[in-house]
Amino acid sequence: MSEAKAVLRFVRMTPRKCRLIVNLIRGRGVPDALSVLRYMPRAASGVVEKLLRSAVANAGHHDVGSEEELTVVRAFVDVGPTLKRFRSRSMGRANPIHKRTSHITIVVGS
Repeated sequence: MSEAKAVLRFVRMTPRKCRLIVNLIRGRGVPDALSVLRYMPRAASGVVEKLLRSAVANAGHHDVGSEEELTVVRAFVDVGPTLKRFRSRSMGRANPIHKRTSHITIVVGS
């Protein structure tokens, strides 16, 4: 079984929010996964849809198969580096802000 993958690193979205979307498409056929992503009202769905289209294009380049016969074999989100910032508060205090990033990987196969 041949596979093709696409990786998107340092996405400025939290891994928890990205995993909600990625869990929906794992194991589905590519046309079905694209239709699910297109109508999902989440910000991460656009990023994941673009990455899935990249994985399909990689599969076409490596002669893995056509878009209709491909399935999402593996899809997962890893934690990227956290950008640490501070919000100023009253009386000289500061509260931390953690801007989390993600590494998203999608593997398609026939």
